[in-house]
Parts: sequence; C-alpha cells; structure tokens
Amino acid sequence: MKKILFIFLLIGNTCLGQGWVAEVMLGVSGYNGDLTQQRVAFNTMRPAMNINIKYNTGNFINFRAGIGFGAVAGNDKYNTHADLKARNLNFKTNILEANIGFEIPLMDPAGFYAYPYFFGCVGVFHFNPYTYDKNNVKTYLQPLSTEGEGLPQYSSRKKYSLTQVCLPVGLGWKVALNEKWEICYEFGYRFLFTDYLDDVSKTYVNLDVLNQAKGPKAVEMAYRKSVPFVEEGLPRGNPTKNDSYFFSGIKLGLKL
Repeated sequence: MKKILFIFLLIGNTCLGQGWVAEVMLGVSGYNGDLTQQRVAFNTMRPAMNINIKYNTGNFINFRAGIGFGAVAGNDKYNTHADLKARNLNFKTNILEANIGFEIPLMDPAGFYAYPYFFGCVGVFHFNPYTYDKNNVKTYLQPLSTEGEGLPQYSSRKKYSLTQVCLPVGLGWKVALNEKWEICYEFGYRFLFTDYLDDVSKTYVNLDVLNQAKGPKAVEMAYRKSVPFVEEGLPRGNPTKNDSYFFSGIKLGLKL
C-alpha cells in the first residue's frame, strides 16, 4: 500500500509553468537556545502564520518573498538537568520576520504532481524578550541589561539589537491539487547571529553593579534562583552557540 501511495503522488504533471503564486501557511513557531535541551522542544512552540508571494520561472529555480508572524517561549522548569531547573529562567517573545530568497524543486515540477523542494532566504526579524516578575507584571528584558550588556563595567558586552538578520533555510513537500491550487508541508529553520533571543548567553554579573546601573528589577530578572547569590562570573548561558527558531506548517498556494 505504501508503494502504491508513493507512485500515486509521483503521477506525471505537465501543467506547471511560469507565474505568480500567493501562499498562506498556518502552523507553529519554535525555539532552540539556552533554555532548551532538545533541538525541537514542543513546550517552546506557539501558533504562527506566514504569507508568501512566489514567482515560478518555469525552470529549476523559483523566487519567493514572505512575512512571518509567530511567538516562541522557553522555561527552565521543563529542563531535566538539575542545574538548569534551579536557574529558574524563562522568557517569551513575539517574532515578526520578512525574508526574500529562492526555492528549488528537487524533482522536475513538469513531470510530477507531488515533489520535495528546498528553499534558502535572507531575512530580518524583530523580537523583544519578556518575562513576568514576582508580582506577575510583564517585564521586557533587553532594557535591563541582565548580563551587563551596555554597561561600562562590561565593555565587551554590547547592547543587543531587537532587529537582526536571519538566514531561513528549509524543506517542503508540495502537491498540485489542480491547475490553480497547491498544498505543501514546510519546515524552515532560522540561523541567527545572536545568542540573545532568550536574553541569556554568558555569565552572571556583579549584582551590586547591576543594581546601581539598572535598579532592583534588573537584579530580580538576572538572578532567579532561590538561594543566595554567589555566582558572579559563573555561566548563566552558553555563549558558544547562537539561538535559533523555526516555522513549520501547512501552506496553501493559489496560482495568480
């Protein structure tokens, strides 16, 4: 039965050609970083949507541009390692992304109704990590310099920008429903150039210095363990590996 289904999906198709395609994808976004232990952690996922416009050249490369809306989260309470659970950090952020790039079918679109494809893009995204304080008040983390970013005492730690470059790459499987409509499943991974999507990267800073520069709220957000602070200079995150996020979902395309 599996062989018969595979053959059915690869039935010849000769109606594809040049033209514009409008696409809408509904699915999820997820995160990988200092607050996760798995490459894909279901507890980090939130609903997401992408809107794309694509131009089919009729050859083995198509061009695409899109906007993505999503959200991700991370929380140490889901980690199994005792030290990570005790760290007690968490965050959420909304993500707005714009990208432009190319899409390459991995089989001849003129010969098949269904086929896999690869895509690669360059994009920009905006994020703004936040959490909730002990009084359940929503608190944005970047202005607090929880790891000393932007403070003169930590001159090597620059303030991170909330708008940055990303490199989306991924795979999909496309099925042509008829001459106008197509449906796809797509997974797109975002390579980032920041380790602060979750506001966690390097080591704990001196809390007295942080209190003088940013106030008690910054101290509360920087150190959330239930034991007295004795960890200045010890790891708070992993600076050797940047954070990342992904979009995954079902995409419906209309040939214009």
